Amino acid sequence: MEKFFQLKKNGTTVSTEVVAGLTTFFAMSYIIIVNPQILCQTGMPWGGVFLATIIASVIGTLIMGLFANVPYALAPGMGLNAFFTYTVCFGLGFTWQEALAMVFLCGLINILITVTKIRQMIIKAIPESLQHAIGAGIGLFVAYVGFLNVDFFQFTTKDADAAAQGFATGATPGLAVFNTPTIWLFLIGLALTIIFTVLHVKGGMLISIVVTTLIGIPMGLTTMGDSVSLGETFAQLPQTFGALFSGEGFVALFSNPARLPLVLVTIFAFSMSDVFDTIGTFIGTGRRTGIFSKADEESVEDGSGFKTKMDKALFADSIATSIGSIFGTSNTTTYVESSAGIAAGGRTGLTSVVTAACFVVSIFFAPVISAIPGAATASVLVIVGCMMIASLRDIDWADISEAIPAFFAAVFMAFAYSISYGIAGGFIMYCLVKTVKGRAKEVHPIVWIVSALFIIDFISVAVM
Repeated sequence: MEKFFQLKKNGTTVSTEVVAGLTTFFAMSYIIIVNPQILCQTGMPWGGVFLATIIASVIGTLIMGLFANVPYALAPGMGLNAFFTYTVCFGLGFTWQEALAMVFLCGLINILITVTKIRQMIIKAIPESLQHAIGAGIGLFVAYVGFLNVDFFQFTTKDADAAAQGFATGATPGLAVFNTPTIWLFLIGLALTIIFTVLHVKGGMLISIVVTTLIGIPMGLTTMGDSVSLGETFAQLPQTFGALFSGEGFVALFSNPARLPLVLVTIFAFSMSDVFDTIGTFIGTGRRTGIFSKADEESVEDGSGFKTKMDKALFADSIATSIGSIFGTSNTTTYVESSAGIAAGGRTGLTSVVTAACFVVSIFFAPVISAIPGAATASVLVIVGCMMIASLRDIDWADISEAIPAFFAAVFMAFAYSISYGIAGGFIMYCLVKTVKGRAKEVHPIVWIVSALFIIDFISVAVM
């Protein structure tokens, strides 16, 4: 174990790595509860998604730990699962089987651009201000999803008279009336999550979910009548496993020639979201830990075809996405909560192996987990988003040429309800601002290319 993980070289011990692995698991374990709740809205069976979430997390995290030897854990990404459900399935009308097929293709694309070093080139090409804005924007998006899951905000449609007077039509957002058990349970969970987070309680988010779930019993929101037994969970896995290869997956996705342009545009948009969500997470995590920056200096070929830990980590992340889609979940990505384990002393892949083992054990708690109400998990999304927004402090807001692109990148993710659109806004505005100031040469060619691709994406969607 010492030789494989190089514990002494990395200044750590087995006991430290075990504690770090447990810390990482408890920091991100909410995903085994939240991910099925989000994806099952598309019609996917809860039990199948539950197991797919765990299997994808275990395989992805093991690859990260054993191949890249870094203390990072993977699981279906928050934000990406929302994109899968609310944009691809609800917004564009694709079935969940077709969406899984697109996730699989995204994984293949990610593998290609990782092997060819394109993804690492993109990371290095992104301006520092946009790197911080991307991580913060994902946080805003995740928090917004948490609020919407409990109808904390209400949207009132403007009447015809208002439209006639020149006011904007559509929906006006407003705060909900606190007169439903769901909102009150959410507020209780939010208070608990904040308290545990501020006090740095290990596994505080998971504890908050458990306590809030128990409080929901007398409120009638937590009931075992809605739970799924362990046997049912395994019985539902065949419904999602390999569904992308069925007639309702790849065959249906490419069966209608008239829909092919939309399919290609959606795959492109899905791929852009996946790539930049992953980049945003790596950047945000790497900024706080320094692990990747240190690895990039250690550019030594070790026979694997990859020169740095960053190369290996990106490859592990890419592989996990395709594997996860086969079992039945949205894009699997590296979790920013891995920083919790690193803060606890984790420095090698042994931390990841321990985290993966914890995910395996969680399978046996399916009946209890499936009974957890959405109100008990929404508060966790809000606080996770809050923690991710912290990177905004590293942006020079006094420099308007830096502030404008950062603003569009971060805020548009929530306003447009799309992570990729937020990144698009940031990139395009960065190019515009630098050009107006006569500093277009400072913009990396990759940023120009990606901005152009986003514009083509917008135009393609508009003309269809």
